[in-house]
Amino acid sequence: MKSGAVEAARTILTGLHEVMASRSNAQAKLNTVVEVIGESLNSEVCSVYLLREGMLELFATRGLAQEAVHVTRMAIGEGLVGMIADQIETLNLAEAASHPDFSYRPETGEDKYHSFAGVPIVRRERAVGVLCVQHVEPRRYEEIEIEALQTVAMVLSELIVNADLIDEEGTGAISAQTGPEQLRGLTLVKGLASGVAVYHQPRVTIEQIVAEDTEAERQRVIMAFDKMREQIDRMTSQAEFGLGGEHEEVLATYRMFAYDEGWTRRINEAIDSGLTAEAAIERVQQRTRMRMRQIDDPLLADRMHDLEDLANRLLRIVSGQIGTAASMGLRNDAILIARNLGPAELLEYDRRRLKGVILEEGSLTSHVVIVARAMGIPVLGRVRGLRGVVREGDPLLLDADQGSVAVRPSTGVIEAFETRFAKSRERQAVYAGLRDVLPTTRDGTRIQVMINAGLRDDITNLCMTGADGIGLFRTEFQFLVSATLPQRERQTRLYRDVMEGAGDKPVVFRTVDIGGDKTLPYLRHDDGEGEENPAMGWRALRVALERDGLLKVQARALLEAAAGRTLNVMFPMVAEPWEFDAAKEVFEGQLAYLRKRKKVLPDVIRYGVMLEVPALVEQLDLLAPKISFLSIGTNDLTQFLFAADRSNAKLAERYDWLSPAILRFLRRVVRELDGHNVDIGVCGEMGGRRLEALALLGLGIRRLSITPASVGPIKELLGHIDLGPITAAMEGWLAAPPPNLREVMTAWASERGIPVD
Repeated sequence: MKSGAVEAARTILTGLHEVMASRSNAQAKLNTVVEVIGESLNSEVCSVYLLREGMLELFATRGLAQEAVHVTRMAIGEGLVGMIADQIETLNLAEAASHPDFSYRPETGEDKYHSFAGVPIVRRERAVGVLCVQHVEPRRYEEIEIEALQTVAMVLSELIVNADLIDEEGTGAISAQTGPEQLRGLTLVKGLASGVAVYHQPRVTIEQIVAEDTEAERQRVIMAFDKMREQIDRMTSQAEFGLGGEHEEVLATYRMFAYDEGWTRRINEAIDSGLTAEAAIERVQQRTRMRMRQIDDPLLADRMHDLEDLANRLLRIVSGQIGTAASMGLRNDAILIARNLGPAELLEYDRRRLKGVILEEGSLTSHVVIVARAMGIPVLGRVRGLRGVVREGDPLLLDADQGSVAVRPSTGVIEAFETRFAKSRERQAVYAGLRDVLPTTRDGTRIQVMINAGLRDDITNLCMTGADGIGLFRTEFQFLVSATLPQRERQTRLYRDVMEGAGDKPVVFRTVDIGGDKTLPYLRHDDGEGEENPAMGWRALRVALERDGLLKVQARALLEAAAGRTLNVMFPMVAEPWEFDAAKEVFEGQLAYLRKRKKVLPDVIRYGVMLEVPALVEQLDLLAPKISFLSIGTNDLTQFLFAADRSNAKLAERYDWLSPAILRFLRRVVRELDGHNVDIGVCGEMGGRRLEALALLGLGIRRLSITPASVGPIKELLGHIDLGPITAAMEGWLAAPPPNLREVMTAWASERGIPVD
């Protein structure tokens, strides 16, 4: 901002400050505002349009006919003023009438004015009005004039609200988004939830716009920049230690922006014009948002998003409002909104109040989704335009089952949602009533129904569901939510707490399954490069065997925690028997170490594997004599069998657990282990779906490890099943598969009154 614009902006801000401090009524204040702006910019016309009842209304003007005030109104998108509000962008024209969106309003008397410049008045990322100037002579306005207008508009937006320049009727219409809205997204964790919108990083409220001491404000910005750069440098150095690949590129871009002199200069120029540090950052941020809307190149748009994120970080630092919503505490049932979220950040929230999560980004395999699923919190991801539609405190109805969220829902939508919710609660009450019922089929066969877990708090689900134990404890959760590699003592403490909480019920600990889609910032590839196919890459047992120190520490922690108990340990991603042998050897080595030191040892150690890699089936005859149990991990196994990435929405229809290919494969596994003393079960989402569970029972599976929420529905299912008929039916279907086995099985179950929906 050049000196002329800086001086003009400072003069305007000083004048506006005096106007707002006066005792005039709202209309008189606004009338004076347009005079102050017009005189300072030497403009023949200066007008302010404000959003009221969904229409842009001429509230005050210098130069146009006064009779048009509160008479001239136009819709969002109508005319030049409407277009500015709709697009939230600046317009600068030498000849207004030549623009295709020009709309002539005779009552204003504007026909003699040729040049036109307008900027949106933005409040919380929404246009709440338009500030425009006009001249008789045809000319484009200088950039310094436009920048002065943008600065004034930014200040004016705050003053409009804080000084009650719109009456009570109008304040309800300040935002263009006040009515019901429906947003779509990608289902990441299913479920229904209602609550008020809470932003993970609440927007900083700027209390003071006009600076009293510009030099003091400049020093505040300098200190904030120093602190922010320290944070970025620290993040970058951590990345150099272990992140690698794309993560380093992202942080390198962050660092470039953090040290960008142009960005720093623009903020200082805004302070020179009379703004406080917070207002100056916000002013420059608004300009960035406007530029982002004009960028078609997705790569450049992403870089502008990075700058937006940094500006938010800088604003929080300079204002002292650094904490997230978690640190302030949730006062009501809440739906959390974030661009992205880490698992540790999610765990900071009060689980009694947090009902759901909506992410602007997010993926099926992200760490936060893994944790949210374990917590039973529905998550909707890839919801675009959230911040332009959802305000803090807006009522939300999250339907992650259908991949949608209702914002400020109408009465009809609320009633329909509550009906669905009530039915869901009724069913949950029925399932809760089955807590003490042993999972047994109608013909008397006892089925083991266990739960999957990964957090210390998950142990309470054992009592609440009446499950037989924990069939899968994901030890990697502790690694995912930690900033550094968890020390052995911490691991031991967690494993001991879990076993003590489970009491006499068994717990199967899966050794750490990291790598692939579950990358850790403190653990990297030796070559520092990313992987093209991470699900089939350097992950799980492959990582543990290469980094044997990692597995040794975990082995010792598990052995010490299980002193005097039975330890069930399961190795993931085993592709060949030698991998199992190598992993067991690590445990036996630690066992010998503890025995020498006269430590109390586990009474029994049961070793097992997770069958996820199809190749292992070719050598089950060699592996079976060595193991006590085998758990089929249906999630990974299915994607490997189909060569279909489970996180790819385009391949969703190919990822069907009731495909004859999957069921025949599982039947083969069961038959291969027939005659061996190996406990076989299924671990994964497949076992928690009733129709799929019915198929598994027909194949001979007698142990299921599923999400806690699925225990009740599966118990109910078992009470309606006779194993003989479903076993015979499965044999027939797999011998001669029908075109759509899912439809055939659904009809078969319906005819027999078996609940599979």
